[in-house]
Amino acid sequence: MMPDLGNYSTTVISAYVISLIVITCFVILTLVKSNKVKKKLQEAMHKIQKK
Repeated sequence: MMPDLGNYSTTVISAYVISLIVITCFVILTLVKSNKVKKKLQEAMHKIQKK
């Protein structure tokens, strides 16, 4: 099923792997930051509601 890439197979496969790793890291960092922002927003809402 895999196409014959000849001499470039190592380069192409490593480029795909590196790209997937970078994209995965961006997704994880985005989710972590989103959770931090949600937590800060909830804390701010609780402070406002207590007043």
